[in-house]
Amino acid sequence: MTKRERLKKIILEKSVFFGNFTLSSGKKSSYYIDARISTLYPESAYLIGEIMYEILKDYKIDAVGGYSIGADTIVSAIAVVSFLKENPIPAFIIRKEEKTYGRGKAIEGNFSKGIKVAVVDDVITTGGSIIKGINKVRELGGEPVVALSVIDREEGGREKIEEMGIPLLSIFTLNDLGIKKINF
Repeated sequence: MTKRERLKKIILEKSVFFGNFTLSSGKKSSYYIDARISTLYPESAYLIGEIMYEILKDYKIDAVGGYSIGADTIVSAIAVVSFLKENPIPAFIIRKEEKTYGRGKAIEGNFSKGIKVAVVDDVITTGGSIIKGINKVRELGGEPVVALSVIDREEGGREKIEEMGIPLLSIFTLNDLGIKKINF
């Protein structure tokens, strides 16, 4: 079984739920992907780090980051895997709100003006979180080069991100997972 096949199996077993759900975008859905269950599970966190590292190694980036909380474990996994592969990619996390104390940072970790970055999220639906991340990175002087997600729900987010001039690469699409969506 390949790493990707094993990751798919874990995600389908642990993170996919069927029923009537309201998504963060306000949309109604017949399924919910709680990706954090898988991104916080040791084996799948490692597999995500490995697979995303392989995707990223073809891009010239200085760091990888994303909005807290969806990106936290993913960027950490990529950073650890990259170190083990002797090609370290530092990580950063974008805060939902700027700190009001200390250095007042909006981005924690390894971020500075002028760096080229990959922006990551766990699941893409409308693309809202990753778009906010791309905009925050740009606002603070970074250059987003590529966006990554574990799962693309294929509901318009990819198109919105790519309209910004940033390619979106996902480990899986909804179709790859074999999930059929039912509209409400």
